[in-house]
Amino acid sequence: MIETVPVSLGARSYEVRLAPGLLDAAGAHIAPLLKRPKVAIVSDAHVAGLHLPRLTASLNARGIAHSHLPLPSGEATKSWAHLQEVVHWLLSEQIERNDVVIAFGGGVIGDLVGFAAAILRRGVRFVQIPTSLLAQVDSSVGGKTGINAPHGKNLIGAFHQPALVLADIAVLGTLTERDFLAGYGEVAKYGLLGDAGFFAWLEANGPALAAGDEALRLQAVKHSVVLKAGIVARDETEQGERALLNLGHTFCHALEAATGYSGRLLHGEGVAIGCALAYETSARLGLCAQEAPSRVRAHLKDMKMKVDLSDIEGDLPDADGLIALMMQDKKVSAGKLNFIMARDIGEAFVTSDVPAPVLKQVLTDALNRRR
Repeated sequence: MIETVPVSLGARSYEVRLAPGLLDAAGAHIAPLLKRPKVAIVSDAHVAGLHLPRLTASLNARGIAHSHLPLPSGEATKSWAHLQEVVHWLLSEQIERNDVVIAFGGGVIGDLVGFAAAILRRGVRFVQIPTSLLAQVDSSVGGKTGINAPHGKNLIGAFHQPALVLADIAVLGTLTERDFLAGYGEVAKYGLLGDAGFFAWLEANGPALAAGDEALRLQAVKHSVVLKAGIVARDETEQGERALLNLGHTFCHALEAATGYSGRLLHGEGVAIGCALAYETSARLGLCAQEAPSRVRAHLKDMKMKVDLSDIEGDLPDADGLIALMMQDKKVSAGKLNFIMARDIGEAFVTSDVPAPVLKQVLTDALNRRR
């Protein structure tokens, strides 16, 4: 049975469809969107090796012609060079404004290909087929597209909603443990920012979910998508409530820049560490009881995830260096950083009132734990 979550945005509304085995029926879901039976697929090479034959078989079954561009895996692919490569390839494939581009992969591919679709011929439709947990629960939904800059994460991009999202839960079974747990950082974030009941459910079911229980995985992905879809429908371009989805991300993006967008730190790992640091900062400010950050760390440790700066291999900048990287964050306004802080589990809010000495001390203490 296919689960469907609507993302209600007026003329830009679309559906997120979720089910095990959905990839084998992708052609049937995409065919109604097409003006002519032709699509262009962009994926990372690793995903193509695992899953491309199933996607192309489903397209062939519907008589849909297709071409394919493989790209390298990893965060470094979200760059000007690869954006240019994708756009030039789509032009060489004579992709028209009424055609559909398929972003087939994790969050990196979804962000990059979505941005290419946004700027190609001033806007071409695209379909997200997310293959990572992080992409299924977060980056494939909501229309945020973009690439990284040397100055920071996702600083170049556009809002461009997909025409459809197809999330095959069974594909998650091919992820490495590290990649799956990195995506789980975004799942936990949804409970922490606005759904204490969901976080409690994750505390009870997270280990079984990580061990491979497909029914639990479907439930977790669907609930995360429902939460995000509701926020996006109310605040598409992040003028208010949608900023809550950045819980942990101000810390995370600075850490990703500090590690050179490399395999030293995956995005979801940075989100998990960032959530723990956000709750610790909230407790230092007296916004929440100490039990809240302790509970966050306890659950992340129970899931065998990264929880602190001491879990990141290699050198990191000092506290001042990390704060300088934070100041390149998209959420800086009038020279002040906006943070997502918390009053309790499931009670996050946006504030720029985080004193610099407190932030520096939190980071200094975290760096000292590395020694």
